[in-house]
Amino acid sequence: MQDALMFDPRDTAAPDGPSPTEPASTLEGLDARGKREFNKLHKRLRRQVGNAIIDYGMIHEGDRVMVCLSGGKDSYTLLEILRNLQRNAPVNFSLVAVNLDQKQPGFPEHVLPAYLEGIGVEYHILERDTYSVVKEKTPEGKTTCALCSRLRRGSLYGFAEEIGATKVALGHHREDILETLFLNMFFGGSLKAMPPKLLSDDGRNMVIRPLAYCREADIAEFARLMDFPIIPCNLCGSQPNLQRQVVKEMLAEWETTHPGRLESMFKAVTNVAPSQLADRELFDFAGLEEKQAQRQADRIDIHQEL
Repeated sequence: MQDALMFDPRDTAAPDGPSPTEPASTLEGLDARGKREFNKLHKRLRRQVGNAIIDYGMIHEGDRVMVCLSGGKDSYTLLEILRNLQRNAPVNFSLVAVNLDQKQPGFPEHVLPAYLEGIGVEYHILERDTYSVVKEKTPEGKTTCALCSRLRRGSLYGFAEEIGATKVALGHHREDILETLFLNMFFGGSLKAMPPKLLSDDGRNMVIRPLAYCREADIAEFARLMDFPIIPCNLCGSQPNLQRQVVKEMLAEWETTHPGRLESMFKAVTNVAPSQLADRELFDFAGLEEKQAQRQADRIDIHQEL
């Protein structure tokens, strides 16, 4: 689209120094080589996020992008890269960070407001006691992720409408997408993952995942170097033997023993051939005979003309 965010993904932060938004305390511990490596990492993330935005038309002129900030490495990185790209984008868009305070015991309520005020980002803290609901409704020994995720999405999507956000940005990265693909195959009997851009079921919210092309390892390293004030999730992150964790470990092992396999699998997600699968809704297998007959007829017509 013509009004999509179209900047040159080769455009990067200043080549001879780290991003101007990088905390000074992080720079002090880096030598010249460390700073060069940081710049390379930062540029790579910018380029990948920029390419995802362009490829899927994620951000347009006048968009108000609500960045869902959990306090984890992914959402911090998402906000930082979007802020950086915002300064060079040829279209005007605004950012607003929103954190859902789920009232988990011991949640450090001061961390995110202090951080966001320090970097000058508009923000809202949305308080919803989903923690109590999840703990009450989830049977003993069962994982809380599914219900927690539904309640979280519902709260955030509704709030996006309240503040006039035109896009809801989530921090899911390449591995999140692949993990979801395998979870659905192994346990759900469906071939689906997380799309980089999604219209919510009720048609009210446009959800974007600008980190879709980014490796989790790069995000983790960027978050470490940026020294983001990470807030761990005590509700679901501490649960052992989650199916997603098992799949995550499987993918990590594959990447170690077969470097490049995850990259190849992600390309496959973007290069689907419906006729080579078996979904009757996506491809007209029953009509192949008719298609064959039509092609034969076309061949006869061509030979007659010759």
